[in-house]
Amino acid sequence: MFPGQGSQYVGMGRQLLSEFPGCKVAFEEAEDAAKINIRKLCLDGPEEELKLTANTQPCILTVSAATWLVLEQEAGFKAQWFAGHSLGEYSALVGAGKLALGRAAFLVRRRGEAMQAAVPAGTGAMAAVMGVAPEALQARAAEISRPGSVVEVVNFNSPQQLVVAGHKAAVEDLVKALEADKARCVMLPVSAPFHSSLMTKAREAMEPLLRDTPLCDSPVKVIANRTGKIENPYQIQHLIEQIDHSVLWTQTLETAVAAGCTDFVEIGPGKVLAGLAKRQIPKDARLVHSDDIKAAITSLI
Repeated sequence: MFPGQGSQYVGMGRQLLSEFPGCKVAFEEAEDAAKINIRKLCLDGPEEELKLTANTQPCILTVSAATWLVLEQEAGFKAQWFAGHSLGEYSALVGAGKLALGRAAFLVRRRGEAMQAAVPAGTGAMAAVMGVAPEALQARAAEISRPGSVVEVVNFNSPQQLVVAGHKAAVEDLVKALEADKARCVMLPVSAPFHSSLMTKAREAMEPLLRDTPLCDSPVKVIANRTGKIENPYQIQHLIEQIDHSVLWTQTLETAVAAGCTDFVEIGPGKVLAGLAKRQIPKDARLVHSDDIKAAITSLI
């Protein structure tokens, strides 16, 4: 499982580079393609620069790919299924051997730029909603939305956690209505309404680049955000549609469990996906996160 935007922090990748210098090749390949100093951003920030969408995406991708490389080399780790949350789907494709890291770094740098440019600064927003059923939240969002002021459910993270996005005023109106009904909501510190229909311009900007991207043959299976299903063969159309459609993460984990997955490993910075998975996978399933890479290697050997 590969994390998406929001998992970044200044200092990520420091343990990887200091204790496993062989992973430097991943950073070098990504930096050559993205044309930014990924190591400096990851290790030193500053945070204000790291959290810019166009910087965040290649940085998380690179740390995730480097982590995967270390787990392969040091623990002999192999996986049958791959999945990534939003941006993390690019990392998953790299790990699965379907997409070259350099091309992925180039794409997510452009993806971040396109997402930021799709909506004027300050006009979009996102909020996490806890404890409201998906169908009920979708109905409330539809009630609030009107032409020129839209709010949509964009992340189905777990049965207990959903994310909405859209025009700032509509998101704030929905949050007020939900909080009046005692629901817990948190406005997210993001600069654009990711995965909402407001990202159509970003999708249009990315589609030619993605259609010009070759995918490699690989027997490893990837579960797509767009469908929440195993897609074999994986089609580039999933990455195109993902930009302005919901992330079906709950369905992704349900698919993995139904397919027989018993070990869930989060590969990349942070522990967000491990926290979401803990509430959804069987109690006897093994759950590992790689933010402490040495502990992860010990668990997986």
